[in-house]
Amino acid sequence: MKLNKTQGNFLRGVIERWEAEGTVTTDTANRLKTSYTVRSFEWKELAKYSFWIAIVCAVVAVGSVLADRLIMEFLQKLFLSSYSLASGFFALLAALTYYWGWRRRQRLPYKIFSNETILFLGVVLTAVSIGYLGAAIDTGSGHYSLLLLLATFVYGFLGLRFSSSMVWVFALLSFGGWFGAETGYLTDWGRYFLGMNYPVRFVVFGVAILLCRFLLREKRWFAEVSSATYVVGMLYFFIALWLLSIFGDSSSFSSWYSTRQIELWYWNTLILVASVAAVYAGLRWDDVVARGFGISFFLLGIYTLYFSLLWDVMHVGLFFFILAVSFWLLGRKAEKIWSLEFFARDGRKIEKDTN
Repeated sequence: MKLNKTQGNFLRGVIERWEAEGTVTTDTANRLKTSYTVRSFEWKELAKYSFWIAIVCAVVAVGSVLADRLIMEFLQKLFLSSYSLASGFFALLAALTYYWGWRRRQRLPYKIFSNETILFLGVVLTAVSIGYLGAAIDTGSGHYSLLLLLATFVYGFLGLRFSSSMVWVFALLSFGGWFGAETGYLTDWGRYFLGMNYPVRFVVFGVAILLCRFLLREKRWFAEVSSATYVVGMLYFFIALWLLSIFGDSSSFSSWYSTRQIELWYWNTLILVASVAAVYAGLRWDDVVARGFGISFFLLGIYTLYFSLLWDVMHVGLFFFILAVSFWLLGRKAEKIWSLEFFARDGRKIEKDTN
């Protein structure tokens, strides 16, 4: 096995602990230590970051081209004369790009990042094709959410077909865009849909994505995109909750501006409760995604709570001093419980902590 430095240090520590406790003999420990090597340089990480930078540079290059007046005039003459022709042209380019990516993944499956970059190019071309299709069939109704729904089906099918988390993420983002646009269209772009403003709607939407993920995670066909679905669902849920803690279920900016922030206390409480629940679940079941989102949005919720409710009431130093003492006491209690479990496992007896 070839491991990175963190993995190598962890495994070496485990083997040395086993050797010290007599779980394995010295000969076995030495044999285990020689069964793996530690990579001196993370070429995989370099490849990943390089392709990310390549994508960003490509986007900047396209933006620079579009900013050039002469090139723009040429493109307008080429494509704007017939939206249908432009849509078909980019659809063909996207299909060829996907085919290229599929064939390359069959021949070179270990070149993960370059293969994903090719699929990303196909995603961009698909979006351009659908955009031109919308321009070609536009009747002035403003029902463009149907285009986002089409993109959802295209990206969803391709994400599952190629087992590509990246393409699947675009399917979920398109699905979220369709949900927002469709609920807006059904209410004639009013501020409420079934009594919910946009943040409340996306809290419900995020919960629905998460429920689907947990119901489907045991399915074989869903396994490759399960983690991506989980992360995107958490993003929808927590970002919408955070926006609710700021704006509440306000119907407009003017109504929110006239609302006292103290009246939104229950939304502030909700994001903190949800964050604590996520941290608990992450610690209870060793779920790094839930733990990460919980900690991040708990801190964000704390800052939002202070600036929304306590800015004029409590000095910032006092507020965070109270939080520091509270979490120190919580950490001390958790440390004590861990110590009891640790020493009980080692068969040692410890005296009751009276300090």
